[in-house]
Amino acid sequence: MINSCAGLDDTEVAIAAARAGADVVRARYGQRLARIDKGAGDFATAADVEAEKAILGVIRSARPHDSVLGEEGGQQGSRGAARQWLVDPLCGTLNYAVGNMLVAVNVALRGGAAAVADPFSGEVFFTDGETAWVRQDEADTQLAPASASRLVDVNLDPPFPSAPGFRAVDLLAHPEFAERFRPRVVSTTLALAWVASGRRAAYVTDGGDLSRSVHFAAGIALCRAAGCVVTGIDGAPAGRGGRGLVVAADAGTHRLLMSMV
Repeated sequence: MINSCAGLDDTEVAIAAARAGADVVRARYGQRLARIDKGAGDFATAADVEAEKAILGVIRSARPHDSVLGEEGGQQGSRGAARQWLVDPLCGTLNYAVGNMLVAVNVALRGGAAAVADPFSGEVFFTDGETAWVRQDEADTQLAPASASRLVDVNLDPPFPSAPGFRAVDLLAHPEFAERFRPRVVSTTLALAWVASGRRAAYVTDGGDLSRSVHFAAGIALCRAAGCVVTGIDGAPAGRGGRGLVVAADAGTHRLLMSMV
């Protein structure tokens, strides 16, 4: 795989890298894995580290002059490089460590192509920065957001930088939310891919500027390319200086959620 990456465009590099990471995550699933403590209850596993190495191998082979910001390895390559890849090799480590398959592998070129791989379904959600697709069994289907499911993923993980101005748990208790939507709690970028593909109506999380986060960059790129409404929890465009994230399948769903937020 690595030797065949040199001639790929950025979108195919993102897909190949995400798949390489997903192969590791799938192969290591269910094994007793060493944990690397990150403090405050957070940790990585050996699968996170190995998956990131596999992803880096693909990117280095295809784009040796690009820099990479990895969840586990940090900044690699020149900080002055014109292009930077954002890599989260295992988004959903807490799920994975307890035998839950709701995880994703995220690879994004800042301002360009991105891919989110589901290691267990075999799906790869990807974008060239303009349109968004899902690839399974080598067949590509364009993503079409829809709010019909009424399912909204709400991230309840700390920290809560906007509290007490906004708390996700309060949103779940809002009478109109209970009337209009059905809550789900999935703390993974996989939820963003599900909004882009019409499997979720929306996703809501607190936080700072998530557009440059290795956890969220790929999912945000997917949703934007698919035509979702993407803002912060304050309604401002998601980006530098932003606050959290509200991603909705359509404008009506976004307006309704913002009226509650």
